[in-house]
Amino acid sequence: VPRCFGVIQKITTEEHWKHFNFATRTWNSRRVNNKETNNSVSFSLVSPESYVPDVYVKVQTPLEASGSILERVYSKVRRAEEGVADLVLQTLSGEKPDAVVENEEMLRVGSSLIGFGEVVLEEGQVAKLQAPKNGRQYILVSSDYRSFMHRHEASASMWKMLTAVTGITGTALLAGAVISFFGKQDRKSK
Repeated sequence: VPRCFGVIQKITTEEHWKHFNFATRTWNSRRVNNKETNNSVSFSLVSPESYVPDVYVKVQTPLEASGSILERVYSKVRRAEEGVADLVLQTLSGEKPDAVVENEEMLRVGSSLIGFGEVVLEEGQVAKLQAPKNGRQYILVSSDYRSFMHRHEASASMWKMLTAVTGITGTALLAGAVISFFGKQDRKSK
């Protein structure tokens, strides 16, 4: 894409083919030949409110980070062209090309990001954000800190509520089974 500059680029190409199912007499689609190319450079996170231009954090190996930070900048679907010879071959082989989908996603220069990872002081001068050595998650997100934390707190609250409901339901079922069992024992003894 012209005049589009970024620090992370991901290009994916997928071929979509249709295969004929002779039992149901229908064409089923599937993806084949998925190709993905990733390009990245190290970049720096700078606070937009910072009055000191020397304060920044350098992001190392951004492709190792999880999180959805890429923006789709290009997408194209090219349909397969069919001729008479192609139709004959497709009938004999039972498969035909349908389309090629090309997508380009990019983290543009100047995008707003928040990073979670291990911050290391390199050579006593440069702060560097990298994947933690203890195997914890390394995250780059394109939202602000408050919305990221709110989303995770809401998810944790939902799981707490689900755990409580499951526990109460299990306790009620177990209590019902115990009462039913001892009720039958009392009736048999009388």
